[in-house]
Amino acid sequence: MSHLSILPTVLRDAELLAVCLRSLGHEVHWGGQLEGFAGESEPVELKLELVRGGCLGWRRQADGSLALVGDLQRLSRAHGLQRLLAQITRSYAAHLALDQAGKAFAPGQVSVSA
Repeated sequence: MSHLSILPTVLRDAELLAVCLRSLGHEVHWGGQLEGFAGESEPVELKLELVRGGCLGWRRQADGSLALVGDLQRLSRAHGLQRLLAQITRSYAAHLALDQAGKAFAPGQVSVSA
């Protein structure tokens, strides 16, 4: 029997996370509940519906960080969850670095070229 898991992360900026998820081709939904097994639910600040079913969400923790919420047991079997989470984490780190560099070198421009 699987259930919703809540895992702490180092992510703090929900807006930046939404940008990253969109850049990876995902549709982002703000707010709502993430539904689990047998009526279990958790409120989330940000929700991602996965292509093959299921959802991941992020909720704000007391320390300001975003915790990952999802039925990780079920999702890990069907979605390549580790790969997806690695992509999200790399994208967030890259976007955060660019954002911080842009602020540090203002009024210059910082961009990524392929």
